[in-house]
Amino acid sequence: MSNQPDPTPAPPSRPADSLHKSWIYRWAPDFTLPYLQLMRADRPIGVWLLLWPCLWSIAMASHFLASTTTIPDLWAIGLIPSPEMIILFALGAFIMRGAGCTLNDIVDRDFDAAVARTQARPLPSGRISRRQAMLFMIGLCLLGLVILLQFNTYTVFLGVSSLALIIIYPFMKRITYWPQAWLGLTFNWGVLMGWSAVTGTLNLPAFCLYAAGWCWTMGYDTIYAHQDKEDDMIVGVKSTALRFGDHTKHWLCGFYSLQIVLFTMTGLLVNMPSLYFIGLIFCAAHLIWQIKTLDIQAPDNCLMLFKANHGFGALYFLVILLGHYAS
Repeated sequence: MSNQPDPTPAPPSRPADSLHKSWIYRWAPDFTLPYLQLMRADRPIGVWLLLWPCLWSIAMASHFLASTTTIPDLWAIGLIPSPEMIILFALGAFIMRGAGCTLNDIVDRDFDAAVARTQARPLPSGRISRRQAMLFMIGLCLLGLVILLQFNTYTVFLGVSSLALIIIYPFMKRITYWPQAWLGLTFNWGVLMGWSAVTGTLNLPAFCLYAAGWCWTMGYDTIYAHQDKEDDMIVGVKSTALRFGDHTKHWLCGFYSLQIVLFTMTGLLVNMPSLYFIGLIFCAAHLIWQIKTLDIQAPDNCLMLFKANHGFGALYFLVILLGHYAS
């Protein structure tokens, strides 16, 4: 029997950028597949990149409160990161990332039809109509609202205000070479929501952490955009990958360096112990590894490094927790 890979192309119902071994192809009913593909349920990396800043903020805000109270029962008053809150944010990230991807596909359906990697997606392939996608997106937003209403009023206000960022983002790639900057504002909004969910307000550390998350997104999404730069030039889509070009590594050095500086400032503002700052050394090492190993001419390398940021998000969350519990 031959050990060569199967040359058979992916079925038309499975876009080229889909993970063909995803759980949705094993467990989900066939009629749900186009909708799950719209949500990118077969590619969970986007959910993680949306969720990690929320979890950073919940843990950091919990430490911020713990450092300013003398009440001994920290769990009872919410100063230990709440499992219930983490679950709600996880569900919210899954649902709202799906709504955002659906909106993006509605707006980009003509572009997607012109690119081999995306032309088998549900909308450009005709497996779902524009009206069906719109109704599905509205349904996801209503589910997101149900989850949002479990939080305090300040957080509900922040969550509703994020819709403006979500709606505008798909159009930014048409008008600016910096759509990643808008994505950074959007994808890290959960930092502000996580902080307000814990504290009921916003403080300076929250804005420092939000800015750090923005720098992180500028880095990883620029890496991701290098996969598509040739197709982007053909269809007229703009990105920081095209803007930075061969100078991408220099820009990444700047963004990632500022990210670590802002992580440090956040830790100082919330009175993190020395263990937190030691942990930042490992976070910095991860980012340096990304820059050193990046090959902007190799799409597989770019995709691998983009996905590695899931590990970075988990690493920084662990650093916060270690600092929190070491106090």
